Amino acid sequence: MGAGKTTLGEELARRINRAFVDLDRVVETTSKRTIVDLFREGEERFREYEQRAMSIFMAEEPRVIALGGGAVTLPPARVVLHERAVTLWIDEDVDTCWERVRGSDRPLAQDEATFRSLYAERRDLYAQAADFTVRDVDDAVLAAAGVRVERGALRRLGELVPGEGKVALVSDPNVAGIHGMDAQLALGGRLAQVHELPAGEEAKAIDALDRLWQELRLDRAGTVVALGGGCTTDAAGFAAATYLRGIPWVPVPTSLVAQVDAAIGGKTGIDLPQGKNLVGAFHWPVRTVIDPALLETLPPAQRLEGMAEVVKTGLLAGEPLWELPDDELVRRCAAFKSALCLRDPHDHAERKLLNLGHTFAHGLEAAAGYEGLSHGRAVALGLLAALRLSGQDTTVVEEILQPKPVRVDRERAWEAMQRDKKAVGGELRLVLMRDGTPEWDVAVPADDVRRELDALIA
Repeated sequence: MGAGKTTLGEELARRINRAFVDLDRVVETTSKRTIVDLFREGEERFREYEQRAMSIFMAEEPRVIALGGGAVTLPPARVVLHERAVTLWIDEDVDTCWERVRGSDRPLAQDEATFRSLYAERRDLYAQAADFTVRDVDDAVLAAAGVRVERGALRRLGELVPGEGKVALVSDPNVAGIHGMDAQLALGGRLAQVHELPAGEEAKAIDALDRLWQELRLDRAGTVVALGGGCTTDAAGFAAATYLRGIPWVPVPTSLVAQVDAAIGGKTGIDLPQGKNLVGAFHWPVRTVIDPALLETLPPAQRLEGMAEVVKTGLLAGEPLWELPDDELVRRCAAFKSALCLRDPHDHAERKLLNLGHTFAHGLEAAAGYEGLSHGRAVALGLLAALRLSGQDTTVVEEILQPKPVRVDRERAWEAMQRDKKAVGGELRLVLMRDGTPEWDVAVPADDVRRELDALIA
């Protein structure tokens, strides 16, 4: 009681586009009595209505449900939560909770000593029932998406990978040399295989994927754990999406670009010579494990790569997320993308906003043959072009990302842009900013797009 479940639940439901249900209100409606009246008949009577309502609403389409503070006290209710829900615990302190409910008509908040005793009695039950402990709506969004952002999470990887089947750990030579042994030790007896993909975009080539398919020996209870940057998570996630027609996977992103963007939302894929990410699948991870401490090993150049996605996210969110310290920067960016992907998991509508600057970036990368031009540098240039086409200030991009024109074949870049998967009927559709508000599927005259593309090429 008084933890703020209704307030947070309503905001969470809005952020992820789900219906919101306050179970106390449902009980009052179905019983045709107030909570106070039901408690006069005995708490057991109230719990009967509460448990019935839980079972009904958790059997229907996904929604956000705010439970009463005592809902987890009955074992059958905890079973329902375990089987049908992602359960979030708002671990608010007892003093704050009491200040919020004192003087109210809540039956179990009429006496402070009783209230504090209930709080102490229930804490262990809350901890046992909770899948995630949250403090705000960003934490709640991450939990809804199965994303855990936790410093030191790599050391607990064995606990955080759901299921009981064997695990195949997929990484690249660079990351394996830095974090591979820690991951293997954390996975312990569940680890069945260790695989290496090439570093960088070479991981997203069909021959690399073919080797991984042939090496995998998991059954359908197995899980692929992808430890690495965005290329590793893209390729290993696609392998998981297609091996045995789809097995669970868990990305453990180690780069800034992967922690704030690439490893979130279930997009997996590989490249073709004609364009980036032209073959892939939507395959939502069973868990995403993000350990901001892994960023401490990043060279400055790789950190700058990731800042391109941070700046993109901040522009879309309308907040200077790039100014935050690492842990909060990662958490806020990951929550923004998670909410967008939960609202539009298959990229039919507003998830397209995440492509801000990326149509230009993918064209430049294809023109470079995916060599010599990193994704982050390409995105920085793409953001510059998109903001110019939008008539918006480019200072943030120029000062933080310092994009420089690149030497690539102009015609090849233009051809790759026209084959971009976001084109409709051969017409390019871009994400642009209108007075600070992002819009997707904006049709832009080809001459204007070509002019801005040419400006990015030395």
